[in-house]
Amino acid sequence: MSVDVAEQLGGASSASPVRAGLGVPVSQSSALHALLDVRWLGRMNFADALQLQERIVAQKRNEPNVADTILLLEHDPVYTIGRTPDQTSLRGGSHLPHPFFQINRGGEAAYHGPGQLMGYPIIDLCNSGQALHKYLRWIEGLLIEFLSTFEIEAQRREGLTGVWVQERKIASIGVGVRHWITMHGFALNVGGDLSPFDQITPCGISNIAMTSIEKETGQGVTVPAAAVMMERLAGQRVGDLQMTPPQPARL
Repeated sequence: MSVDVAEQLGGASSASPVRAGLGVPVSQSSALHALLDVRWLGRMNFADALQLQERIVAQKRNEPNVADTILLLEHDPVYTIGRTPDQTSLRGGSHLPHPFFQINRGGEAAYHGPGQLMGYPIIDLCNSGQALHKYLRWIEGLLIEFLSTFEIEAQRREGLTGVWVQERKIASIGVGVRHWITMHGFALNVGGDLSPFDQITPCGISNIAMTSIEKETGQGVTVPAAAVMMERLAGQRVGDLQMTPPQPARL
């Protein structure tokens, strides 16, 4: 289960300061940003992206009017694992050819790198009735609808997080929550080299086959182009998370 609902109270990452600014909007459509601020950050190393998420989470906790945000980016090659005592999905870890981070999400080992669209929603779930499972289903639905634009018939699999094309995994989901504000999110395989997944047991599932939009369709799609499409769709669908009753108090 790639979810960590524990209240994370630790301080900010000790990584180097993030480059100036919080990224730029993917498009100039103000209507899409009424409820959601979607930003394309380009290629960014994992430590900087993690520090930026932590900064925005802290801002949202202290300033309730800070907009819900989705950071869209592409990572330098990196492996991550969630807060789990079982680290067998790393296969020891010493052989990994790229940097490794243990982070405050749930779930087993994952690889992120060029050709993968990373989406980090930073959303206040107090506005959604603190409905974590609804939020996870929202991410899955967003990815499934996104993939349908490429005529890829993707689906959920019972008891497993992420999005699948038959038995092949095309998107992974790993979520952390601090004071009911989300961080981390999804990794969608757009194209590029999938061989780094062979160094781990992705999501702790043996003999898993990873796939991508490029592999399923034979079409070359860039990550920036995918980000533009995702921004439009997320802007249309973010209202599905909202609730009409009064917000519950934050713990």
